Amino acid sequence: MDASKLHPDTLALHAGFRSDPATTAVAVPIYQTTSYQFRDTDHASKLFGLQELGNIYTRIMNPTCDVLEQRLAAMEGGAAALAVASGQSATTFSVMNLCEAGDNFVTSTDLYGGTWNLFANTFKQMGIEARFADPADPDSFRKLTDDKTRCYYAETLPNPKLEVFPIKEVSDIGRALGVPLIVDNTAAPMFCRPLDHGAAIVMYSTTKYIGGHGTSIGGVIIDGGNFDWESHKDRFPLLSRPDPSYHGAVWLEAAKPLGPIAYILRARVVLLRDIGAAMSPLNAFQFIQGVETLPLRIRRHCENAAKVADFLVSQDGVTRVIYPGHMDGEARRRADTYLNNGLFGALVGFELDGGVDAGRKFIDSLELLYHVANIGDARSLAIHPASTTHSQLSEEDQAATGVTPGYVRLSIGIEHPDDILADISQALAKV
Repeated sequence: MDASKLHPDTLALHAGFRSDPATTAVAVPIYQTTSYQFRDTDHASKLFGLQELGNIYTRIMNPTCDVLEQRLAAMEGGAAALAVASGQSATTFSVMNLCEAGDNFVTSTDLYGGTWNLFANTFKQMGIEARFADPADPDSFRKLTDDKTRCYYAETLPNPKLEVFPIKEVSDIGRALGVPLIVDNTAAPMFCRPLDHGAAIVMYSTTKYIGGHGTSIGGVIIDGGNFDWESHKDRFPLLSRPDPSYHGAVWLEAAKPLGPIAYILRARVVLLRDIGAAMSPLNAFQFIQGVETLPLRIRRHCENAAKVADFLVSQDGVTRVIYPGHMDGEARRRADTYLNNGLFGALVGFELDGGVDAGRKFIDSLELLYHVANIGDARSLAIHPASTTHSQLSEEDQAATGVTPGYVRLSIGIEHPDDILADISQALAKV
């Protein structure tokens, strides 16, 4: 059956694997190995010379990881994918694959706190400049672009601001200038497909909804195969000039026999090879189990979150509810445009009248919800970002990302909604 004609819900179960050729096992095996036997010296030479794709060493690729990569690429409508050790390494690789010292990239201000720190501080130490643009004005990306701009970066459903990013508006600007858009779609799997709206690269922290059970850390980068690198090759020297670390290979040329995968090929055979942030086969297996139920789980997550947002609107002491389904104006238009099937995500933010003290008191009063620095678990989670995930940022930078002193972020799970609401209600009563 032609996989391109299957729905993502079906691909979540079938893409990339039918059965193990050695044993006919239907479940994807965990290939817990470091190395692979070459057929002969000619086979080994072809693998190392990129004349043939195959397994060399698990730091670079692994059969269990390969199934996960194929499955997620198929679900997103992409050309190929690369599994890595964490969402943070996926973010790092996605930008470093195009940028070197002296280059810049333009990023949305609406970011997870760890990503903000990576961009504003760690990349700065590497000589890569992050230029922060306000996504409320898509043209701000154009204004910050120059000849050294290698990519744009954004989160579909930014955590914690939760205002949907204008994917097509910014990708259209970028494509006219020869700048690809990288989108972190961690908070919107299954109900947003950024590649359909013009993004060139999609990445995930698979730790979150894709895994879904809080057992494994990982990330993935998906190459859309839809960006014309060749026509803009002067902007991408890392892809278009000879690479001295690979016998002078030019990645735009080396990838041609393999398909439109120059970007992800370089990420694998240069960055993953040299930096080594490889996903373990066991974690890849865990993520495959998560992917198979993701279409079901994400709907329950989103349905429960909508009920929580509706409940919070009427509660005393709650001054504001931050949730795409409750926004209006341009923010609501983007939510309706980019989030499919009436699903607005499983994250709900709200502000408490009493500021930091009220936020802390609410968190400490929860009995069912977990106080966890994570999102996307099957369980419901809560956190106070100003004192945790975004505490490293200045007050000004916190405000730019959407964090206020009394802001509480909920990641709503798949428990019975009445039990979730009862716990939130009793905690609010104690604030």
